[in-house]
Amino acid sequence: MNTVQQKKARQFADLHKSPRMLVLPNAWDVPSAKIFENSGFPAVATTSAGMFVSLGFPDGEEIGRRRFLSAVKIISSVLAVPLSVDAVAGFGKSLKELKLTIKGIIEAGAVGLNIEDFEHETGKLYPLEAQLEKIGVIKDVGEEAGVDLFINARTDALRYFKGSDDEKFMEALERSKKFRDAGAGCVYPMGLVKREDIEKFVREMNGFPINVMIRTTTPPLREMEHLGVKRASFGPGAIYSAMGLLRRISSEVLNEGRTESLTKDAISYDELVALTRKTND
Repeated sequence: MNTVQQKKARQFADLHKSPRMLVLPNAWDVPSAKIFENSGFPAVATTSAGMFVSLGFPDGEEIGRRRFLSAVKIISSVLAVPLSVDAVAGFGKSLKELKLTIKGIIEAGAVGLNIEDFEHETGKLYPLEAQLEKIGVIKDVGEEAGVDLFINARTDALRYFKGSDDEKFMEALERSKKFRDAGAGCVYPMGLVKREDIEKFVREMNGFPINVMIRTTTPPLREMEHLGVKRASFGPGAIYSAMGLLRRISSEVLNEGRTESLTKDAISYDELVALTRKTND
């Protein structure tokens, strides 16, 4: 058993039990992860869209397991805080392939993961029973390795289930309850943004941790905490913002001859290089 990794796994799980809502930033590479850690966040997660695009691949599983795990290991190697990774749908059509992914995630040093219930290529939801089997496999592999992997079980029923808005909500709720009962530590109903829907979902889940992704349409953080949300994640929001800044800088330099945005709030060379150093555990 890796006692340091197991300790981080327990720390990460405990963050979801605190009276305070966990605000979880999503990094896409070493510098972004270190900036989040150095800023004081108690844990860091990855964003699949951000990390994969930074390596030249679209969101989804086109990047392949090997490149995915390599990127996770590099990010994990510089962090002292717990790391959770977006494992998309598990990188494989079979449970055997899923086991390889989960073993690799543990070996890479992560202590938590997101697992999705839809296929990127088709936008179709996986059958509920198949998703419950995946959660069982993740729990088993973690137990064998001596690491209590924290599962954030994501459902995209609010986006892809065929039916009315009410039917989509009920499907997302039903799946979330089943994920909870199967051993997930948190559920992630993608697309849950309206105050009244968040309030109802929290109530129906009876206080079980729910992850809401921060968007322009979600309530402010303090209001979400008041509603009982236990975890608010950046999703790809930070890389959207960073890329937006780069686009603005490019436009101002090329079209207006202005360089203020290029130098304002910039870190130094020494600070940049320091982002490759691991903080002491």
